[in-house]
Amino acid sequence: MATPGKAARNNRSAANGAALLTSRDNRWLKEFRMALRGGLPTENGFVGVEGVRLVEEALRSGCRIQAALFSESGERHHERLASFTDRPEMAFPVLRTTDRLFEGLADTEHPQGVAALVHPRETSFDDFVRAPESACAPLLVVLAGVQDPGNVGTILRTAAAFGATGAATAASGISGTANPFSPKALRASAGAALHLPMLAGMSLPILLAQLKVAGVRTLASSVHEPRDGEQPLLAPWEVDWCQPVALLVGNEGAGLPEEVERGADARIRIPMASGIESLNAAAAAAVVFYEAARQRNAAAEPGIQTSATTRPAKMSDATRPPEKP
Repeated sequence: MATPGKAARNNRSAANGAALLTSRDNRWLKEFRMALRGGLPTENGFVGVEGVRLVEEALRSGCRIQAALFSESGERHHERLASFTDRPEMAFPVLRTTDRLFEGLADTEHPQGVAALVHPRETSFDDFVRAPESACAPLLVVLAGVQDPGNVGTILRTAAAFGATGAATAASGISGTANPFSPKALRASAGAALHLPMLAGMSLPILLAQLKVAGVRTLASSVHEPRDGEQPLLAPWEVDWCQPVALLVGNEGAGLPEEVERGADARIRIPMASGIESLNAAAAAAVVFYEAARQRNAAAEPGIQTSATTRPAKMSDATRPPEKP
């Protein structure tokens, strides 16, 4: 019987040929149970993904895979994933178990019978702030105190869909941010957390200081009215999103701490009809990142002049990049 420490020995096991794991005390099944139902990384830092689509995204992501698991009924999905699981270079075991045991370790109510143990990619700060050649500049999202894993996953999915180049999670005051690699957050992100360069569990003050040194402008999504003497809140279309920018998203109820808002380069708010106080954190992020994508896509089109209707309004000193000496 294979164990997690001997994964490479069974690297080309096919799902329809592997021995059936029939004991709930099997070491492999314990690993999957901890990562899926327990929502915790394994001792070696692997997280659980469940469902054919998420497993497929994990296999596409280039992240290290420790093992894949199919239930008896889940073997119908093996053909869809075979182009990944059967590659010799993938080098991980493909395991089988009963439907009953799979249901006991799954995190979903009606499991599809497919799961994998995945090691999220390791990201340095330099990787985080480095924009790919296809992007005009880094476009980052920093989640500070977003506690609902569904919101965390949805924001990451939205950010990735609109061209974000990196994401970070950090605590905000006493509010921690939900783990972006928990099963619920991964489902909500549709696997985006496995593709984006991610810094998880960062210290917010340290991260903000590093962004400042790196020349990345910080924009705080605000729920507070400006005080006398403070700069007015900017609408998303009043920001130049073609500059290096990090959007700070705070706690669902309390928002960002006041000191974080004051220390940001600018504060933004989405104008809304009277009587509506605020949007859900994930919905607000979608509106903001759509505007960012609109500007960045327009700037990337060769030979297209930015018109008066698409050009962002004049930037405040807080969002204008520093002049070169």
